[in-house]
Amino acid sequence: MSKKNKPDNRGFVYSTDPNFKFEEEQDAVQTMPPEQQKLRVWLDTKQRAGKAVTLITGFVGTAEDLEELGKKLKNACGTGGSAKDREIIIQGDQREKVMQWLLKNGYKNSKKAG
Repeated sequence: MSKKNKPDNRGFVYSTDPNFKFEEEQDAVQTMPPEQQKLRVWLDTKQRAGKAVTLITGFVGTAEDLEELGKKLKNACGTGGSAKDREIIIQGDQREKVMQWLLKNGYKNSKKAG
């Protein structure tokens, strides 16, 4: 069974309590302000058939804010991409455009890393 199909039981194997139910953990992640975000901008080609993509990692915040930032970056670069798993992928080598946009919009701790 793959990891996707396994139930999320957090290590519990068996309970003798007939009323036992797994409680969902509430992760109260709040989005940090742009000046406190430590974003890293990478050029990545791994597992992409040699195609280059710009990878932005280090975002701390909600998934909705990550999607919104990804959309703004894609519009600024004029390319496609995606935002999931706390990272943003922009198609092509767009490191300079991404860095300019981030610095212009208050992400002062952003750096090119590789």
